[in-house]
Amino acid sequence: MKLKFTKMHGLGNDFVLVDCREGDPGNWPELSLKIADRHFGVGCDQILLLRDSDRADFKMDIWNSDGTRVEMCGNGIRCFAAYLKDKGLINEFEARIETMAGLQVCRLMDNLVEVDMGEPELEGRRIPVDADGFVREFPISVDGVEVLVTCVSMGNPHAVVFVDDAGSFPVSELGPKIEKHPFFPKKANVEFAEVKSRNEVRMRVWERGSGMTMACGTGACASAVAAFWTGRTDREVKVALDGGDLNIVWEAESNHVFMTGPAVTVFEGEFFL
Repeated sequence: MKLKFTKMHGLGNDFVLVDCREGDPGNWPELSLKIADRHFGVGCDQILLLRDSDRADFKMDIWNSDGTRVEMCGNGIRCFAAYLKDKGLINEFEARIETMAGLQVCRLMDNLVEVDMGEPELEGRRIPVDADGFVREFPISVDGVEVLVTCVSMGNPHAVVFVDDAGSFPVSELGPKIEKHPFFPKKANVEFAEVKSRNEVRMRVWERGSGMTMACGTGACASAVAAFWTGRTDREVKVALDGGDLNIVWEAESNHVFMTGPAVTVFEGEFFL
């Protein structure tokens, strides 16, 4: 049996998108491991599954490369919206997409996609973290060293750590330790953010369930929220990631976060099950 797929990426954060309306083999915890393998499979950070929805245009189901299911992916939803438009599944330049994190609205503009990411969640227990109230530059102990985390949910949990030099920071060393720290009951995506100016942040990421990736859309949003919330930047910033730049706006009037960036189709193929 062959499984049709489309390989896409958003700033190097890459995905295999499968239209499950054409047939769903199931067992995605195991199958996602095989597809995501960069040596024996197609290779990707996450699997995106296209499903019908009774409350939106379509539903996006997301599986990490380690076989775990997640609520939301910012780069992934831009690719998902671009796929819908490219395949003629939506007629307008707007897509309403159901995710485990809620309903997301995407606007397609030439080669860019703007996503209304909704309101950031700042209440500790609802992120979730093991603390009440706001978790802003909160100290946790990692191997006996105090690390200050600012925690935000963008539909999935994030811990933002501000650093002096994101480019040289040992992300792969500290990232997994924070991801699996007992302070985070559902683990966490971890962003290491360097503030360049009031309008620019350099960020590198360790993604929950995927490890180091070239970009993370929800992580860029969480970093922008944390940077403004801690008084480091304005509400609109460019977030520079390893794979490119995203424009993030935390709008004061609506309290919604808007993310704008590219979505690219790389190739289509068939995976032998």
